[in-house]
Amino acid sequence: MSNLQGGVMDLYPSRVDDKPVILERKDPVIYTKDPAAGPLDAEQLEFYQKNGYLFFERFFSEEEVRELRNELRRLWDANRDSDAEEVIREPESREIRSIFAVHRNSDTFKRLSQNQRLTDIVKQILGSDVYIHQSRINYKKGFAGKEFYWHSDFETWHVEDGMPRMRALSCSISLEDNYHFNGPLMVIPGSHQYFLSCVGRTPENHYRQSLRRQEYGVPDQDSLTWLVNQHGIDALTGPAGSVVLFDCNIMHGSNGNITPLPRSNVFFVYNSVENRLVEPFSGQSPRPEFIASRER
Repeated sequence: MSNLQGGVMDLYPSRVDDKPVILERKDPVIYTKDPAAGPLDAEQLEFYQKNGYLFFERFFSEEEVRELRNELRRLWDANRDSDAEEVIREPESREIRSIFAVHRNSDTFKRLSQNQRLTDIVKQILGSDVYIHQSRINYKKGFAGKEFYWHSDFETWHVEDGMPRMRALSCSISLEDNYHFNGPLMVIPGSHQYFLSCVGRTPENHYRQSLRRQEYGVPDQDSLTWLVNQHGIDALTGPAGSVVLFDCNIMHGSNGNITPLPRSNVFFVYNSVENRLVEPFSGQSPRPEFIASRER
C-alpha cells in the first residue's frame, strides 16, 4: 500500500481504498534520546507513551487567563463581520467557529505559543526543536457551538498537508472552564498507537468545507467502536488555564455545546523541525499557509 510522495515513503496511506484499514503505528511516541533532559518526569513520560496525552490543571494563573480572555474577545469583536479566510463560521450559522493563525495575527497568542514552560515540554517529547504547524481558537459559544467529529489530526495533516511522520503534537489551552456537559475535548487513550485509514477521495480545496464540518478523513464507525472497546473514552475537563498536550494521531472529538456556558480553547500544533512538510500525500495542492505552515 505504501508509495513515494516527493521522495518520501507513504507509511500511512489513507483515502486511497474502498475499505478502511487499521494499521499499527510505525513511529515512536516519545522521541527524546535523554528522558531526563526536560521538565517531564518518568511517570509523565510513561503516561504519555501509553495514553497519548497529558493534562495539566491550572497550568496558567487566573491573571494570565484574564489577559488571554481579553484577547479572545478582542479577536471575536474584530472578526465578527470579517470575510478573512482565517475566520471559520459554524456550518449552519454565521457564528464564528474558529480563527486560525492566531500566533501570527495576535502578539498575545504569539507570546503564548513561545511560552518556555510549554515549549520545553514539547521539545522533550518530540526530541528536537519545533515550529508552529497550525494555530487556532475554537470558540464553541454557548447554544451555538457545534461538534467536532472523531478524527486523527495526523490523518488530515498527512493526506492534505504532507506531514510525513507522527512527530507532532497539539497543545489545547482552556480559556473557559471545561465541564463534562459543555462539549469538552474527548480522547480515546491509546488510540495513537493505531492509524485508521479512511475511505473516499478528497475533493480539491476541501478545506473550505472541512473546517466547518469534516466529511472526508472521518473514520468509520466499526473502527471507532473497536478502538473504544479496546481503550474507552476520556473526557478532559478542568478549570480555565488548564492545558492538554496530545499526540498528533490520537483519536479525539467533542460534542456540541447546548449549554449557556462557552468552551473556548486556543490550540497550538507543534511540529518537529525534522518532520517538515512535503507535498500532500493526496497528490493535490497544499492547503493554505494559515492552516498548515510550510516554513523552511
